[in-house]
Amino acid sequence: MRLISLFLLLISSVSVATELPLPMRERAQIIDDILQERLTTVLPTLMRREGIDMWVLISREYNEDPVLKTMLPSTWLSARRRTILVIYTPSVGEPEFYAIARYKVGELFEKAWDKEAQPDQWQALVDLIKAKSPKAIGVNQSARTALADGISATELTAFRQAMGEAQNKIVSAQNLAIAWLETRSPKELAVYPQIVAMGHDIIAEAFSNRVITPGKTTTDDVVWWLREKSREMKLTNWFHPTVSIQRANADKFDHLQAFSERPGEQVILPGDLLHVDFGITYLRLNTDQQQHAYVLRAGETDAPDYLKQALANANRVQDIFTANFKACRTGNEVLKMSLEQGKAEGLRPHIYTHPIGYHGHAAGTTLGMWDAQQGVPGEGDYPLHLNTAYSIELNAATDIPQWGKDIRIMLEENALFDDKGVHYLDGRQTKFHLINSQ
Repeated sequence: MRLISLFLLLISSVSVATELPLPMRERAQIIDDILQERLTTVLPTLMRREGIDMWVLISREYNEDPVLKTMLPSTWLSARRRTILVIYTPSVGEPEFYAIARYKVGELFEKAWDKEAQPDQWQALVDLIKAKSPKAIGVNQSARTALADGISATELTAFRQAMGEAQNKIVSAQNLAIAWLETRSPKELAVYPQIVAMGHDIIAEAFSNRVITPGKTTTDDVVWWLREKSREMKLTNWFHPTVSIQRANADKFDHLQAFSERPGEQVILPGDLLHVDFGITYLRLNTDQQQHAYVLRAGETDAPDYLKQALANANRVQDIFTANFKACRTGNEVLKMSLEQGKAEGLRPHIYTHPIGYHGHAAGTTLGMWDAQQGVPGEGDYPLHLNTAYSIELNAATDIPQWGKDIRIMLEENALFDDKGVHYLDGRQTKFHLINSQ
């Protein structure tokens, strides 16, 4: 594992250079530092953009709103009792942060409820709202986006009852919730490339003779090695990895089988084309990566040219697709343009890209699904915004006469979309990992 430095991350105005992953205490410091930056510099702009001057997030312990969880300090692993966070952005002045909670919530949120003085938590919330007199009070309610639908029916009913006639100020904060989750801050972008590099390093080791002995090692052996390696590095996985094989036999590629009915354990053999889907979580950010390896046959020193051409075809689909990212275009528009352009060039693309960040399949613009190549109603109609991250996930089919069938090169790489276009956070795969057969 190579050393990965954090030269760009500023904590307390000091540049930190160290090996990843960091000890838990240092991780907590970075998480809290990033959170403060996001709340004080990123969020006010988003609230004004979406026309919401007060955002109320309400959760009970172990039934947390997924957005509220991203605003808790590093030492809070869940809400405590009923936790209510209130963020108010006046038309003039700095944003204000309040916690209507039994316990103090970090350093930024001002504790705004004394239970001994006011036993009614809902009344304390209403009193704060009356004092600030906001125009629009956003709550996380959404029929379209699960991550923006975090307030429970019970809590929403209780909030409305407490507000009485003023409940007409309550509006959906759907787009604000998405904006908060999808927008990456400067300090996040300082560490995200190195987190993605960690995932690449783990895949490179998994797809090597350190882990795989052809004729002996199975696909499940590699899967469980990936899980163990993640834990060894004090990382977590947000989904169970998969390792699959395409080889010169009669088996045909099928999307349903590839995504939901995966084949059972297989022994890895010379001549196999291996595929991995793997992701880690670190500093509250997620990766999602798919790459390929080729198992050399006796006497081979590289993958066959026909497989390398298949990989080049998939790389070309990536180029076409990412070149079509433009701010304010919807996911469905980019999907349609890219599929049409790829097919016009004689390629056979399949695109199913999703946002990534605080969640693996994150909130934001959806650009196709493997079973929705005509577009995704709702989430595919959401426009692209700058400073957002995506898992550029797709595949390209190539006919391989030597195998008597099509194969699919399935790639997934994490990238940032900003005012200069799409940039891979730690490069992308353009060459196969090679595994010796002896």
